[in-house]
Amino acid sequence: MKMIELPIRGMHCAGCVNTVEKSLARVAGVDTVHVNLANERATVHLADEGLPLSALVDGVEAAGYGVLLEENSYPFLPNGGNEEDIRLSLTSLPGVHRVEIDNSQGLVVITALPGQADRERLRQALIDNGAQLIPEDTPVETETSGEAESRAREAESAKQWRLLRFGIFFSLPLVILSMLRHALMPALSADFRIAEQFLFFALATPVQLVLGRQYLRGALISLRNRSANMDVLVALGSYVAYGYSVIVSLGILFGYSELVGEREYYETAAAILTLITLGKLLEARARGRTSAAIQRLLRLAPLTAWLLVNGKSEEVPITRIQAGDHLIVPPGAKVPVDGEVLEGASTVDQSAFTGESMPVEIEIGSEVIGGTVNQFGRLVIRATRVGEESALAQLIRLVEQAQASKPPIQRIADRIASIFVPAVFALAAITLLVWLIAAAPLNVALIHTIAVLVIACPCALGLATPTATMVGIGLGAEHGVLFRNSASLELAERVSTIAFDKTGTITHGNPRVVAIIPSAGTDVERLRYLAASASLDSEHPLARALVAAAEEAGQSLAQPSEVTARAGLGIRARVGDALVQLGNVAYLRENEIDCSALANDIQQLQERGASIVIVAENGLALGVCGIADTVRENAATTIAQLNARGLQTVLISGDNEAASRAIGAEAGVQQVIADVLPAGKTTAIQELQRDGRKVAMVGDGINDAPALAQADIGIALSTGTDIAIEAADITLMSSDLRHVLSALAISRLTMRAIYQNLFWAFIYNLILLPVAMLGLLQPAFAAAAMASSSLFVVGNSLRIRRQARLDLSR
Repeated sequence: MKMIELPIRGMHCAGCVNTVEKSLARVAGVDTVHVNLANERATVHLADEGLPLSALVDGVEAAGYGVLLEENSYPFLPNGGNEEDIRLSLTSLPGVHRVEIDNSQGLVVITALPGQADRERLRQALIDNGAQLIPEDTPVETETSGEAESRAREAESAKQWRLLRFGIFFSLPLVILSMLRHALMPALSADFRIAEQFLFFALATPVQLVLGRQYLRGALISLRNRSANMDVLVALGSYVAYGYSVIVSLGILFGYSELVGEREYYETAAAILTLITLGKLLEARARGRTSAAIQRLLRLAPLTAWLLVNGKSEEVPITRIQAGDHLIVPPGAKVPVDGEVLEGASTVDQSAFTGESMPVEIEIGSEVIGGTVNQFGRLVIRATRVGEESALAQLIRLVEQAQASKPPIQRIADRIASIFVPAVFALAAITLLVWLIAAAPLNVALIHTIAVLVIACPCALGLATPTATMVGIGLGAEHGVLFRNSASLELAERVSTIAFDKTGTITHGNPRVVAIIPSAGTDVERLRYLAASASLDSEHPLARALVAAAEEAGQSLAQPSEVTARAGLGIRARVGDALVQLGNVAYLRENEIDCSALANDIQQLQERGASIVIVAENGLALGVCGIADTVRENAATTIAQLNARGLQTVLISGDNEAASRAIGAEAGVQQVIADVLPAGKTTAIQELQRDGRKVAMVGDGINDAPALAQADIGIALSTGTDIAIEAADITLMSSDLRHVLSALAISRLTMRAIYQNLFWAFIYNLILLPVAMLGLLQPAFAAAAMASSSLFVVGNSLRIRRQARLDLSR
């Protein structure tokens, strides 16, 4: 199913989120929509993959919001190519919204989603359709989506800062004069009161017209879409106060003040708008920091590369690099794209990807990742993956998608937010009626009603979960932990049992032959030759160890034929004239081969923790090979910390009982489940889940994929297979098991922040709404409290980073 991400402009509360979601969901061809307030993005899954981008943009604009788009111009020779063909070809490309062709000026203007329309593909499409492009003197770099959104946020912050300064300029003297007026009220003459009304009106009106315009516009759009958001509450509160004040001023001027009273609230109306604008400014700046992880990842990508052509190097834009190009990477420079080293040797800093501070040694044939840093030697690499196919682009895309997803706990906030504003209207109406019934003056009833409208804060509800989720997922990416989505981030906190695969997870996954014991009448060379030759085409770690042992001994191996393998059991192959069978005891017994003469040797090897491979030729057991792996560095300390935190640790292995227990004892796991086939690993996970425990499975191989999928949380090592990573909920970007601790710590800190945010958002309204209804809260203070609630939620989410530094450094 095709997915499109739209950067949305103009949202600032949970009501906005609901409005955009409903509007996009009504577009024919849309399957599901998720809108994230914190990163201001809509993730749209399409049922109709041919749905044009313009239909989605129209859906957002119909709701009164905007989609962030960018324009790029391409000069061409006039009358080159068919306009309609060019337009159809370009609009079919991903990310393109609109194409305008001006033949008179020789210009094609393409409007597209930032970073989602590849400039080189656009140029090629123009050329393919007959347009003769004029070469550009300076290549124009298209902004990435993150850079464009960051620039839009900065522009929004600058706008709010201008509005705030304007509001302070008029509101501050208005508030001061109002306070002085109250102190001097008895001494004021009637003429002064009339002049005062003109002055207050002159100070308050610009605030309403300039600051109030954005809230009034948002309120009208929201009501037009048959919903209500924060703008409705703010606009109604401020404009009711302002409108009532105008009526009072007219009453004083024309002599009917006894009907409406003499107390106006210009300063209240202005203060509400100014304080809410201050809150929006601080919130916009703080929300920008929640996407800091993405910005750091984007800065990893170099803008240029040194292209090697016919022995000469040329610095070119990174967008011109194609797979197969040869590139030079000088010492201290960033690797421009993913590639294979053709010349040179060096060490590469991959900490931005793996979270590992230790550099990695590379040589000819090694793979390098774009965005990593070449520390010392000059390298020549062949580009293998570029653009959207690169590891960095995929990492950024996965992190963005994970940040845009909604954790299950968000559903609670969404349900409450959907009825929140209507409920506030009901409470405001009740407040007005009760105070009027209690014989309170109209101005008193109105001011208490305004306080109820202004104090309610759907913003805090809308920001409580996504801000914390964005920070947590971004923090994970920085520490080598990639959460697939928000649900996995939430669920990781509830894990009570962690199961580990043995080979390649607890151990290095590079077993070596430690013993070759032939039976009577067979020599070591013959046994090793048959075992390695039969294993030549297998990718199993034990088979690779047998092949490596023979190659180290300088033996020439024969190509096997008629090879059949039984997963987790053994191999049957023909080597020359010999029928070779090798595997564990169960496999040899299944083939009716007597292994009794090797029983003592098998037992001794298993007691040493070695895996055993029995080798048979033409139905007779020739001997046994012992293969051992070593436990990973930090595995024992990691598992010790998990045990200390009350988590149950389990080792699940297809190896024999003795070998598995030896590794389990060295690593310090509490329980060992051995002799398990791939399907049996899934059964073992199910057994652990039966008593209600939440189980995480850590693995790296193809045979771990079913168990990773069965577990409540699947954790894959990125050094493992693509299938394992696809089946996992969390991917560790290195093989260091300490990242398991990091994943759990980040999940715990994020969920704690979410609980605190939701508690604050709920308790704030539960306490202050009744206070406002009782008349114990002035509207200006209500506006300040409303702004502070959103700031608290965002600030508390950002605190995850600081707390994580303390927890992860222990």
